[in-house]
Amino acid sequence: MAAKLLASSSSTLRKTLTEKLNAKYHFLRCLSSSSSAAAAADLSPATDTYEDTNGITMKGVRISGRPLYLDMQATSPVDPRVLDAMLPFYLSRYGNPHSRTHLFGWESENAVETARSQVAALIGASPKEIVFTSGATESNNISIKGVLHFYKEKKRHVITTQTEHKCVLDSCRHLQQEGFDVTYLPVGPDGIIDLEMLRSAIRPDTGLVSVMAVNNEIGVIQPLEEIGKICKEFNVPFHTDAAQALGKIPVDVDKWNVSLMSLSGHKIYGPKGVGALYMRRRPRIRVEPQMNGGGQERGIRSGTVPTPLVVGMGAACELAMKEMEYDDKRISALQERLLNGIKERLDGVVVNGSVERRYAGNLNLSFAYVEGESLLMGLKEVAVSSGSACTSASLEPSYVLRALGVDEDMAHTSIRFGIGRFSTEAEIDRAVQLTVEQVEKLREMSPLYEMVKEGINIKDIQWAQH
Repeated sequence: MAAKLLASSSSTLRKTLTEKLNAKYHFLRCLSSSSSAAAAADLSPATDTYEDTNGITMKGVRISGRPLYLDMQATSPVDPRVLDAMLPFYLSRYGNPHSRTHLFGWESENAVETARSQVAALIGASPKEIVFTSGATESNNISIKGVLHFYKEKKRHVITTQTEHKCVLDSCRHLQQEGFDVTYLPVGPDGIIDLEMLRSAIRPDTGLVSVMAVNNEIGVIQPLEEIGKICKEFNVPFHTDAAQALGKIPVDVDKWNVSLMSLSGHKIYGPKGVGALYMRRRPRIRVEPQMNGGGQERGIRSGTVPTPLVVGMGAACELAMKEMEYDDKRISALQERLLNGIKERLDGVVVNGSVERRYAGNLNLSFAYVEGESLLMGLKEVAVSSGSACTSASLEPSYVLRALGVDEDMAHTSIRFGIGRFSTEAEIDRAVQLTVEQVEKLREMSPLYEMVKEGINIKDIQWAQH
């Protein structure tokens, strides 16, 4: 089944999903018709636009059809097998997993505990060490704020890196406002931290070291095992944001010596709105809960556990465990095809971050002498992200690329290509073609590129202001 799905084209997968969802929606409409025709109408699926000959217009942008999806670091599509595991807990097994007095609650509780075991198995942990949350952002907040608040009498210092996810950096800034000290370690041009710099930054009052496993923007893999050894040597808890690592590279909590690990469901072909937090039991790590309520999830994360979402995350983890090796080989081949295809036809293409220590599904490229905003708008037929903040109100380049020491003009031209389980060779070839065409088109209009072709070093030019 998996091999067939992986071998099928993207359009076949979309058609299969559409047919399946239409069937599910039809069933739901039949169930609802006796109570309310209006409610049933609301359950109708969105109009299928894949074959729309008139194209699609949204947010003022018109494109000929749905674009190729190469933004897997932002989110991934739900695997159909994950959806199949989830649907019963929406339609018939809808009990609250915390209801102790009837079958509906018992079967939901069993499903939650099965999912807990599936998540734990993927990272080499005990199911008792897994706490379900709403996602990696909440897990990061619990880890950073929770640990420092719990040990605040003795521990007043946090160490992290300049290239962490925004929710980690913002949590650290929140602690700074409360009077805690935070050290933001720089990274090298390859995006990797200096281990000796980490060692020298540790103080007697250091309460936590937080370093992300795989960077969401440039895909570099930090030396987690070595960081874990240093933290163990100084008896400092080690937290890692593994949202982009789970299911993509081998994760072992004992090998890495992590005390806390943040995980996300929708990055591994699971549903959005669910994540998990690994919390080591021996030696035990303690946190102050960030949400008060009924005391679910061992009192660490109150609130009803969303059974369908948790079941989906568990199923996604089980699939990742079975197919990680296959996915990695296939995605690595597609990444090589993408990079070689672009570099063979364009000069001035730079890979941001380490080429050796990176997850293959994340390819962040900068294109010299091209304006990033124009390039991104020109690639309407490919769903990709820009490394710069050109899609927001700010024109500042990415803080991650700035931390790597990338020149501002190159940081502004970065594009992140995210390749995943359902990406196809045809999609990669089309992305190469569209990217090359757009870069060539923009360079034809660039006086800077003309000057470079004539052998002029534009960095030596003294630009006059008028």
